[in-house]
Amino acid sequence: MGWFIRTFYSSIGKKLIMALTGLFLCSFLSVHLMGNFQLFKNDGGAAFNHYSEFMSTNPLIRILEIGMVIGFALHIFDGIRLWLLNRSARPVGYAKNDAAANSTFFSRTMIYSGGIVFVFLAVHLKSFFVEHRVLGSELTMYQSVVQAFHDPVYSLFYVAALVLLGFHLNHGFQSAFQTLGMNHKKYTPLIKFLGLMFSILIPLGYATMPLYFLLTK
Repeated sequence: MGWFIRTFYSSIGKKLIMALTGLFLCSFLSVHLMGNFQLFKNDGGAAFNHYSEFMSTNPLIRILEIGMVIGFALHIFDGIRLWLLNRSARPVGYAKNDAAANSTFFSRTMIYSGGIVFVFLAVHLKSFFVEHRVLGSELTMYQSVVQAFHDPVYSLFYVAALVLLGFHLNHGFQSAFQTLGMNHKKYTPLIKFLGLMFSILIPLGYATMPLYFLLTK
C-alpha cells in the first residue's frame, strides 16, 4: 500500500491520475452526448424521458455514477495540485519570458477553463440532478430541459461554458496520451488531430441543444 501512496503523491502519479480520469471523463462526455440526442426526436420528449428514467434507475448506471463522481473529484483535486506545484517550481525569471514560447494558450488556461467548467457543472447538476433526483420535481426531465433552454441567460451561459470546455479538451486530450507514453513522431500528429476534432465536435454537439430550443421556442 505504501507504493500506492508514494505514487499518488509523486509528480508522475499526479499526471497519471489526471490522464486516466481525464480520458474516463472524455468517454462519459461522448456517451452522455449520444443519450442527449434523444431530445431531438419528434415525440414530445418520450424517448428522452425513457432514457432519463433508465439512467436514474439502472443499478449498473448508479454504480458508474459513483465512479464518475470519484473521477471528477480526483481530476479536479489533482489539477489544482499540479497547478500549485508548477507555480511553486517556476523560476522567478520565467514570468519575464515570452509565455507563448514556453507553452500553448490552451495549456496556460487549463486551470481557468477547468474552473469555469466546474461552475457550469454545479449549475447544471442543480438544474437537473438536484431538482429531479433530490427534490422530486413534478416536471418530466424533458420539460425541465426545455424550460431551462428557453431561458436565454442559461442557454448562452451553457454555450459559453462549452467553448471553454473545448479549450480544456484541446490540451487535455493530447496531454493525457502523452502522459501515458504515446509520444512518438509517428502517432503524435494523429493524436493531436483527434484531440482537436474531439474538442470541437463534443462541445458543438452539446451546444446544438440549447440553441435548438432557444431558437424554436
